[in-house]
Amino acid sequence: MSFLELATRRQSTRAYLDKPVPRDVIDRCIEAARLAPSACNSQPWSFVVADSGPVRTQLVDAAFSGVYSMCAFAKAAPVIIVATRDRSTYTAKLGAFFRGSEFNLIDIGIACEHLVLQAEEEGLGTCWLGWFNEAGVRRMLGLPRRTKIDVMITMGYPADPALRPKTRRSLDEVRKYA
Repeated sequence: MSFLELATRRQSTRAYLDKPVPRDVIDRCIEAARLAPSACNSQPWSFVVADSGPVRTQLVDAAFSGVYSMCAFAKAAPVIIVATRDRSTYTAKLGAFFRGSEFNLIDIGIACEHLVLQAEEEGLGTCWLGWFNEAGVRRMLGLPRRTKIDVMITMGYPADPALRPKTRRSLDEVRKYA
């Protein structure tokens, strides 16, 4: 499959089959994320994978209860991935200070997109989640306060693999030659 076909096929999945995802498949997705570029090669990411047992149940309860329950569909996903960041190089921090950009946040986005595109290649569905109880997840996983959790990703085999129509602005609307 070409990259454009992969990008066209990838969509957010919110309903999954009750079927475990083999860990070697999950590991290939994490490997794709690990290989992502980062500012000054800082590689600020780590990934916590919950794919079974009481830890997974505790994680989804900590993340998606109360005001965060609008993402309750995530509780049924076979795999939950927590993307964390807490590392940066001096050069990346200095650049961020002068540019006013959090380069390691951009880096996390690149790594997570590598992850979800590899998942699509593997026949898996994913959904990026930004609405979750970060403090609850951090507490449940025993992560230090300096660790930032910007995104969680659900993963599994889609209950309905059919492609939905995509509504996107046209190429002419998003591209301008200088």
